[in-house]
Amino acid sequence: MKPRRRSPEPPKGAPRWMVTFSDLVTLILVFFILLFSMSQIDLMKFQVISDSFRDKQVLDFQPSIIPAENPGQNEDIKENEDSGQSDSLDELLMEIQSFLEENGLEKVIVANRTERGVVLVLQEQVLFESGDASLLDSSYLFLDKVGALLANMPNLVKVEGHTDDRPITTYRYPSNWELSAARASTVIRYLTESHNLDSHRFMAIGYGETRPIVPNSGPENWEKNRRVEIIISDPKFDEDTNIHK
Repeated sequence: MKPRRRSPEPPKGAPRWMVTFSDLVTLILVFFILLFSMSQIDLMKFQVISDSFRDKQVLDFQPSIIPAENPGQNEDIKENEDSGQSDSLDELLMEIQSFLEENGLEKVIVANRTERGVVLVLQEQVLFESGDASLLDSSYLFLDKVGALLANMPNLVKVEGHTDDRPITTYRYPSNWELSAARASTVIRYLTESHNLDSHRFMAIGYGETRPIVPNSGPENWEKNRRVEIIISDPKFDEDTNIHK
């Protein structure tokens, strides 16, 4: 008789597919545990980080999305700062007007308070020779006074150059645009360099003949239109939209 073949014994342990399946389930479980742990925020640590940002004022120009504990407090501080700067502008205006009277300059320099801030209008003869953008020595007296006052306040300053409508064509100034812009820049350069003022506070603009204050109808009016305006800005005024906040 032929000996009987023994049937193969089944492998010991769990089937192979079950091992693979168990590994898969374990990985999925670990994945969801990680998601859950990442979604939990340590509120104490989060508050400490938030307070540190506010204390160091690193987000002055990029405000934090984290609400402050007292939202109204920040608004009150800003209003007080704006009010303080507004009072400084009023004091500056009075001091400049007194200076103009003492030095007999009130006929060639006008100081006004508008919604834009304190506006100083300097006629051409105070600062420059006709058709030129180099400062006269006699202009230093008033510009030094303005520079000394600006050193004690943080306000932004805009300097605008204006001309009459008579064309100019020279190698240095092909048109009134170049002349008016050069004059505004010259005034800023003197103020910043002579009084160590931050140049980022200043803006120079040349308007040429596009913004006359009187019709360009003759020598007297031409003289009035040839001017430089220095605007010490009111922080409440939005220059971009011409809206007084």
